[in-house]
Formats: sequence, structure tokens, C-alpha cells
Amino acid sequence: VQLVESGGGSVQAGGTLRLSCQVSGTTFSSYAMAWFRQAPGKKREGVAALVTGGNTGGGSTYYTNSVKGRFTNSHDNAANTLYLQMSSLNPEDTAMYYCAADHRRQHRTLISQGYLPVDFDAWGQGTQVTVS
Repeated sequence: VQLVESGGGSVQAGGTLRLSCQVSGTTFSSYAMAWFRQAPGKKREGVAALVTGGNTGGGSTYYTNSVKGRFTNSHDNAANTLYLQMSSLNPEDTAMYYCAADHRRQHRTLISQGYLPVDFDAWGQGTQVTVS
């Protein structure tokens, strides 16, 4: 599986950005897909996740508390692209943002139960978001 993020950039506080993650090289119909971020000197943090397809956990979503109401995670099946719409951005959102995907049922189950695992088996290269 190959994941390629885009859409990062610099924005003023209160602004918006939309990140995209193009997925290729997979034949699985159901995936757990997530966004993580890592700021300098800090641990990688799970931001948002969803489960695609109609199998276990399909339609489930997850958001970490700090982004609830501000970020929206979505998936375009036809384009096989994951999006993260970010609004009301603040400097604490500054980080490298990574897209991740995993086809294993345990990941889809955990997200449907409100937990975000960190051991995804496919990762993108990251896209930088800077809020000033």
C-alpha cells in the first residue's frame, strides 16, 4: 500500500486547511485509515480515524478530544482518497501530519470501540502544517 499526503502549508490562527491522502496498491475493501501528527520534541499523536467499507467497523469514526468539532475526516471511495478538513486552526495544531492505513480487522474493531491503535502497517511521508 502506498500513501501520499498533500495539502499542508502555513496558515494564520483561525484559518482552514484540507489535507489529502491518496491511497494506491491495495485490493482490500475495508480499511482503517487515520491521521497522526508529530510536533518537534513531542510524541506522535493520533488525530482522527475512520473505517471504510462494509465489513467490521465500517463507518466508524474517531477524533482525539483536542480536534473534535474542528476537524472532519472523510473518505472518497471513487478516488480512494482520505481527507482531513481542518478549521479553527491554532498554533498547537502545528505539526507534521501523517496518513496511515491498515487492513487488519483488529484495527477496524478498535476504532469502532473508540480506540485508535498506533501500529498501522502503512504510512505516508507526511505533510507539514504550520499555524502562526
